[in-house]
Amino acid sequence: MSKQQFQHTARKRFGQNFLHDLGIISRIVASINPQPEDNLVEIGPGKGAITELLLAECPRLHVVELDRDLVPFLLASFSTFPEFHLHQADALKFDFSALASPEKPLRVVGNLPYNISTPLIFHLLKLGSQIKDMHFMLQKEVVERMSATPGTKEYGKLSVMTQYHCQVEQLFNVPPECFVPRPKVESAIIRLQPYSRPPLEALNVKTLEQIVNSAFQQRRKTLRNALKQWCTDKDLETLGIDSSARAENISIEGFVKIANHCSNGDSPAR
Repeated sequence: MSKQQFQHTARKRFGQNFLHDLGIISRIVASINPQPEDNLVEIGPGKGAITELLLAECPRLHVVELDRDLVPFLLASFSTFPEFHLHQADALKFDFSALASPEKPLRVVGNLPYNISTPLIFHLLKLGSQIKDMHFMLQKEVVERMSATPGTKEYGKLSVMTQYHCQVEQLFNVPPECFVPRPKVESAIIRLQPYSRPPLEALNVKTLEQIVNSAFQQRRKTLRNALKQWCTDKDLETLGIDSSARAENISIEGFVKIANHCSNGDSPAR
């Protein structure tokens, strides 16, 4: 079945918006720069627009697609590639670690549905060194939050935790007219490169997550109030952190300091 013959209506429940702009597709693949020896996995290949160019450079490719109706088309389209492996699965539940090895960490690519982008990225961040890099197309607003710096309205839990785990680089924007159906929001491409060891290492990442979550749950609260179950004014003062500041003004280094202080057992009992 040719692409011209294949008819598939985008499904809203899967968050499907199919990329069709060849210039943008080529630019995305050039940014990824796939190599023949890569251990590459694409999330949500859709109708295979990016898949086709990835396979041209890297003939061994895993794709994870949730929509059963797209599976026969994808298998038929790329049947000439013996190392094309299709996994019909929910990416949020898929075991990506099964595809990785110490010698071959994963390179992950995806045009992610807006409704699952944040939980999926957190799911992948847990894999750490099993991932070499990730290139995603996301809602521009999400990309801006991931790459935001302290003191900006976009800076939040997603910014802190993504930048704790990865080097983050916003590459370029993708306008709505590049998709069918046309989304109501602008998209952007982001590159995430997980650190083999974070520059600022938390003693307990779970504690860091909990503290960051507490700090940003009510953004208007000062740290004194937002983190009172974790630490006192004196604790924050000892760490060189202003207890009257709000979460959006605290650097990643500051959050790591607080988390490590708590992980050492120096915080009040909760």
